[in-house]
Amino acid sequence: MDFSKYSNIAPYRGKDFQDAIKRVLDKREYLGAFVSMLVGNDLEAVYSYLGSILDNIGKVSSYPEFQKRITAGIFVPTIIGRTMESFSDSGYDSIDSEKGYLFLSNHRDIILDCALLDYTLLTHNKPLCEMAFGDNLMMNQFIEDLFRLNGGIIVRRALGMKEKYLSTIELSSYFVDVITEENISVWLAQRPGRAKDGVDETQPSIIKMLYLSQKGKGESFSELINRMNILPISISYEYDPNDINKGREEVLRSQHHGEYEKKRYEDLISMTRGLKARKGRVHLAVGTPVKGDFSTPEEVAREVDRQIHLNYKLWDTNMFAYDYLEKSDRFASELSDFDGDEFLSRFAHLSPVVRDFVLNSYANPVRSRLMEEEA
Repeated sequence: MDFSKYSNIAPYRGKDFQDAIKRVLDKREYLGAFVSMLVGNDLEAVYSYLGSILDNIGKVSSYPEFQKRITAGIFVPTIIGRTMESFSDSGYDSIDSEKGYLFLSNHRDIILDCALLDYTLLTHNKPLCEMAFGDNLMMNQFIEDLFRLNGGIIVRRALGMKEKYLSTIELSSYFVDVITEENISVWLAQRPGRAKDGVDETQPSIIKMLYLSQKGKGESFSELINRMNILPISISYEYDPNDINKGREEVLRSQHHGEYEKKRYEDLISMTRGLKARKGRVHLAVGTPVKGDFSTPEEVAREVDRQIHLNYKLWDTNMFAYDYLEKSDRFASELSDFDGDEFLSRFAHLSPVVRDFVLNSYANPVRSRLMEEEA
């Protein structure tokens, strides 16, 4: 595979990787600020973590090493220990270490969804994956360097219609090449942006563009899908640190006919809150490779959705929100130790429309599961 064709979007390799390491070290005060964001004002902890990072960062020459030594080695365990009551995973027997996969995932947190996947791949002795991120998150060179040192693939979004189509074809070609030729896995959200309403649905156009990028090569749609080893990923947070601001954003969007212009640092604030705020229990489930005779992108998307919905770990927050909104006692026997009044008090200051949106974001995974079970 000729990686140079994709140097503008692919993770750093070779000299580009080493140049980025030098730039990050030249901005080590930014690393200190990032560590402070995670551990607060405990200066002893800040210096300890920063020292570990600086001791390791000069020793890495590839993104898997960067992940092992720094991201999955230092940052993610810190986040788990400081913000989660527990973190669990399941389904890793589905992954063959000799193959590349397209991990098609539901999307709740801007950074943490894919970071937790790489962390669990590491703990299960599986090869790490690359990860696709929108360029709206690349607010400066330092942040872009960190993403691409971590195996980040850049998704160009702020483009005109023709340029966006060509960029998407290039991106899809990279996914196909790196997975099928190099056996390197890629994490990709099942739709652009987070599912703020808790409804996890795969956008068929993602599947369609994979095939369009290979058009004219004599391969059928079904053959390509089977060769891509699409593996659905379900991640579920007991508490979403961004639940309220997601609700406010979506309500404002609906009130302005689908238009919502984010403030300059809104994504950065969401990333920060997602990394450092309480999440309760978190579970990441790996499905099984999507295989079979498929005719359309919609058929593939439907199978991905089915697995994500059935593998999604339903927490007390989900079941309580469902019973509360549906005025049912379907899950009452499982909620005897859950303090529903305390949960509702988190949203007491919100307007009724925002409050209902947020509660529905917790209830919708239950509705999706029940629909699959009843299908």
